[in-house]
Amino acid sequence: MTVHDTSAAASAPIADPRPVVRSHHGDDVEDRYEWFRAKEDAAVVAHLEAENAYTEARTAHLGGLRERIFDEIKSRTLETDLSVPTRRGQWWYYGRTVEGSQYGIQCRAPLASPDDWTPPELSPDTEVPGEQVLLDSNVEAEGHEFFSLGSFEISNDGNLMLYGVDVAGDERYTVRVRDLTTGEQLADEIPGTFAGATFSPDGRFIVYSTVDDAWRPDTVWLHELGTPVDSDVKLFHEPDERYWIGAGFTRSERYLMIEIGSSITSEEWLIDADDLRGEPRVVWPRTEGVEYESAHAVIGGEDVLFILHNDDALDFELVRVAASAPTGERTVVIPHQPGHRLLGVSTFRDWGVVGYRRGGLPRLGMLDYASGAVSEIEFDEPLYAVGTAGNPEWAPPLLRLGYGSFVTPGTVFDYDVATGERLLRKRQPVLGGYDPDHYAQARVWATSQDGTQIPVSLVWKRAFGEAGAAPRPMHLYGYGSYEHSIEPGLSVPRLSELDRGVIFAVAHVRGGGEMGRQWYEDGKLLSKRNTFTDFVDCARYLIDNGYTTPTQLVAEGGSAGGLLMGAVANLAPELFAGILADVPFVDALTTILDPSLPLTVIEWDEWGDPLHNPDVYAYMKSYSPYENVRTDASYPKILAVTSLNDTRVLYVEPAKWVARLREVGADALLKCEMVAGHGGVSGRYNAWRERAFELAWLLDVLGVADA
Repeated sequence: MTVHDTSAAASAPIADPRPVVRSHHGDDVEDRYEWFRAKEDAAVVAHLEAENAYTEARTAHLGGLRERIFDEIKSRTLETDLSVPTRRGQWWYYGRTVEGSQYGIQCRAPLASPDDWTPPELSPDTEVPGEQVLLDSNVEAEGHEFFSLGSFEISNDGNLMLYGVDVAGDERYTVRVRDLTTGEQLADEIPGTFAGATFSPDGRFIVYSTVDDAWRPDTVWLHELGTPVDSDVKLFHEPDERYWIGAGFTRSERYLMIEIGSSITSEEWLIDADDLRGEPRVVWPRTEGVEYESAHAVIGGEDVLFILHNDDALDFELVRVAASAPTGERTVVIPHQPGHRLLGVSTFRDWGVVGYRRGGLPRLGMLDYASGAVSEIEFDEPLYAVGTAGNPEWAPPLLRLGYGSFVTPGTVFDYDVATGERLLRKRQPVLGGYDPDHYAQARVWATSQDGTQIPVSLVWKRAFGEAGAAPRPMHLYGYGSYEHSIEPGLSVPRLSELDRGVIFAVAHVRGGGEMGRQWYEDGKLLSKRNTFTDFVDCARYLIDNGYTTPTQLVAEGGSAGGLLMGAVANLAPELFAGILADVPFVDALTTILDPSLPLTVIEWDEWGDPLHNPDVYAYMKSYSPYENVRTDASYPKILAVTSLNDTRVLYVEPAKWVARLREVGADALLKCEMVAGHGGVSGRYNAWRERAFELAWLLDVLGVADA
């Protein structure tokens, strides 16, 4: 295979250093590129555009490969398709995609009868009887380079629709309301909302939240339809900058639940749904370090709350309390079990569902209200992901599940609660002759430097031999923050790698949630370096055991996983041929020192507070990628991808990082989307092209670009 050397294809942009000195805890740090933060400065925009031009020139030889990968993604995707309909009220709700259209179309069709619980088998090529198009996002997106839908809901009577639209990428949505019986757009328009606006059960009100200057959702509002927005009622405000806020109605529609949380503490308040202007009442007053979430049920005619909490229960415990006196007597339903991480509880009229993790995999169990017994729903693949999905009704006979693995396409089941039967509703088609038997998945365990066993998931194509039989090109992914678990799932774009002989692997490093709450605790705050050393140890394990070699290994991570990429580039650059960093959090110390920046104060529970704590400052400074670019290292090829309007990880972080890497001779590229947010470009074809760009670069680095 040929690896193209285009190092002389264009001149790398060299930004003028404009040093400023940052001083904290007696430590002075000169920052040469902090001036990039001035987003409205023409010189900054010009620099970003020059970076884009340089990246395009350096990757121009991959244009053909990008098109081939895009065509492969497109050819494997059923472009005109429908989701499995979900029953709500008197309608089946579903989404459509149409070949050639960037965005989805929200539709509904009437039930055949009140007892109709079997979703209709809809064909994308035939007319659906009684179909009503509710919202065509392609129409709404006309004239905009970016489009994102942050809220979408239908009133209980089926007559009104609300939807929230962002056309900049900054996650600030304008909510509008449409009368579905007449098609009329109502005068109600609420700008500047956060995602997740919802109707009240009676359809008279909209509950929504707004953010403060630091992009923190801090206030819940009540809007009465037909009244001016400036007369909206403030239901709840959270002044503490460490906490975010949200709101939604319980599935029973008995209460509006206001949820307040930081990374380590939570609090919930209830408002009766039939008196939304009434005083909220707290479920459990917040206690520092205690997290909980509650779900309403009615048992024996009594309103109760099932509360999942970690009060003296590291991996959480499930208790039941009276909704009228939630701080009173607790009945333990599922006791704490170390290593058995309870994730959530969903309540329905007659039964509940509990989500949990065991053995590094997600599980679901049916909860019997009378006995408290949990019956696990079992699956037979060694690696898989499962969760509840699309269950708005209070008293259904069926439970909707979403399931998949690295080799099994996304699958929708309805689980018959009475019989335990799984009813297959849809398995996402993968066109082009995809056969799951041609691929294999496995989990191996790498030993970290402190002796901890780190799970590593692998997927590969069998035609190239078994993983580990001989060194192969490998794509190693990692995240490791916020207790977020990277679950097994089939990716259509990934098939373009596997079919070229690449092994895809996930290092489930500490800081994630794969192995329980302690796994998370051991990869945050003053233990954060475990995340980085775990990833390096996983890479070494894969190299030492013959799965790959340093010249055949590319690492990838995004957002907080981009911090991981920057850290491992400094720790062990010799192990990697390339590093792909998506919206990377690589100037972490600068960001977390500035409480005026979006979400910084909230993040102190995850990373520590370097502004007020010199020990945290010193620790973060020891690993923050931008602070620790090495002059004595030979860095792998690096591609950093960012977005100008990202409000979570600002574009300035990868821009500064790449400029610093260039100073030490690294081959680093920056690609900045000028109209996009944290999730990248909008529209499925645009997203496919973006991924094709990244995969073409990755395959080129691996030396299989011409395969």
